[in-house]
Amino acid sequence: MARIVVVGSANVDLVIQTPHLPQPGETVLGGQFLTAMGGKGANQAVGAARLGATVTFVARVGDDSFGQQCLAAYQKEHIDTQYIGVTPDTATGIALIAVAADGENTIIVASGANMALTPSDVAAAEPAFAGADILVLQLEVPLETSIAAARLAHRHDLRVVLNPAPAQQLPDALLDEVDIITPNRIELAQMMRLSAEDVQAMSDDDLARTALRLGPRSAVITLGADGALAADPGGWTRVPAFKVDAVDTTAAGDSFTAGLAVALARGETRLADAVRFASACGALTATRLGAQPSLPTAAEVDRFLRAESTGSSMK
Repeated sequence: MARIVVVGSANVDLVIQTPHLPQPGETVLGGQFLTAMGGKGANQAVGAARLGATVTFVARVGDDSFGQQCLAAYQKEHIDTQYIGVTPDTATGIALIAVAADGENTIIVASGANMALTPSDVAAAEPAFAGADILVLQLEVPLETSIAAARLAHRHDLRVVLNPAPAQQLPDALLDEVDIITPNRIELAQMMRLSAEDVQAMSDDDLARTALRLGPRSAVITLGADGALAADPGGWTRVPAFKVDAVDTTAAGDSFTAGLAVALARGETRLADAVRFASACGALTATRLGAQPSLPTAAEVDRFLRAESTGSSMK
């Protein structure tokens, strides 16, 4: 059984479908509106749970109705919520999301209670780290909290997977504790103080070398429709993307991270094979609207991979 601890953000997503993403100053008449549970940490926790992992989520919500909805949703997914704190007089994190007809999106986040998650909250959750396999981190909570979690994970022999989003420069105090980092090109450029154009022009070999120079033992560079690059000191492998009809890419990256963590926690020893499983998770997620509502189950991913291996269509 895969045992995963996720330390990260919990949001509620307010989503509007729109023909196209608005330009500055432009008003666009949108279509369907929905409210869904989101936040990168929560998406990854729910994604891992639906894939069959035993998941503990360390987070904070506000003392509002959105916070109550979040807790109820996580408990319905059989996630251990005993280390989710409720912060008084604070709003639960909120994300305003516009989703265009081609699946692209823009997201604005009001962090709320997420920024109240502290190293003390992590220390209180130490029993969950003991006996777990993988720690999953993102960057929607304070950096000092993520650093504390990564250090605690290594004291208990957990592998640390960092999804470095939202993009920002990171201290060595965090990067030195990471086993696997999963940036896209934009995030890699930001962390390495490079231009997006320079990173876009890099060969696979240069991308792999650049990502590994950050310090983690392995790197998975996600390349959108171009697939993903699995790299470690022994070399790199390009893993092709699965072709699907994208509806909403909001949580595709989070689903990818969850799938990667679950595959590794189950004992997958070849990084490229773990990335293929993760890619299937992300692809399926992109075919549905909403963040957590779009996350696939283990059975759905297995059916998708079987269909891909036989050349059947899953559209």
